[in-house]
Amino acid sequence: MKKTPIIILTGPTAVGKTDLSINLSKELDAEIISADSMQIYKYMDIGSAKVTQEEMDGVKHYLIDEVTPDFSFSVSEFQDRAGKYIQEINEKGKKVLVTGGTGLYLNSLIYNMDFAKSDSDNELREKLRIELEENGIDYMHNKLRELDFDSANRIHKNNTKRVIRALEVALSGKKMNDFSNDLKFNDKYEPIIIVLNREREHLYQRINKRVDIMMESGLIEEVKKLLSMGYTKDMISMQGIGYKEIIKYLEGEYELEEAIEIIKRDSRRYAKRQLTWFRRYENAKWFDLDSYTDSKVLKDDIIKYIENMV
Repeated sequence: MKKTPIIILTGPTAVGKTDLSINLSKELDAEIISADSMQIYKYMDIGSAKVTQEEMDGVKHYLIDEVTPDFSFSVSEFQDRAGKYIQEINEKGKKVLVTGGTGLYLNSLIYNMDFAKSDSDNELREKLRIELEENGIDYMHNKLRELDFDSANRIHKNNTKRVIRALEVALSGKKMNDFSNDLKFNDKYEPIIIVLNREREHLYQRINKRVDIMMESGLIEEVKKLLSMGYTKDMISMQGIGYKEIIKYLEGEYELEEAIEIIKRDSRRYAKRQLTWFRRYENAKWFDLDSYTDSKVLKDDIIKYIENMV
């Protein structure tokens, strides 16, 4: 069976994926599937830095505003819906461009990850995914060691899927299954992986500025509205960076400036972990955006790379 090519444009938060993905889509006659675990939710626009209709500029996007914030959206759900959209785009004769920085979402397309064979608790898995993104794999592996010493010794910390699955089993009280099979590439898709990066200090400046813009754009009001609509702090969606800190500010746990600084700090830490994650993609092509002064040259270089890979 011939594999379907999918172009994956990823990189850390605030690196500059959105504008580039839209420009590339126009040039390539592609449609975009978002691989962002926060932009999936309706009403969560400012804190997720969600692409606007104006920014889309007529390019069709999928998995944006897909579900309400009370929906426990899992990696399995992403894999299933993204697969249907990939087929739909492919049948139109258009190219598929997946863009976003949620590593497990990307892994579900790059590798064979059969969630149908698992009787796992998707909500628990999603909570663990968020915990992984916010705290890193060292933290999660240590957590597994405390819960299941033997599994932690058997599973290397870099095998993120197995660490999360083992934690899921340990926390649900089930017996640990055999996790001897390492990840293998997906037999449905042929991923062309492009990772965007910037010099670290510049990236951190962009992250800090983005948070300032979120505050100026009304993040506090957005969180207040979500709470008034009945969405609560214990929901997976409301535990994202930016949302949980503002909730703590509204509850009096943080001063406003403290909440803002924590959002900036945790966003920078998240970006660092994303870069560590993407470095595991041995077949990825990296582009340093700071080495380009002309966005058209950057776009042309990426298109040349894609054309050589197809």
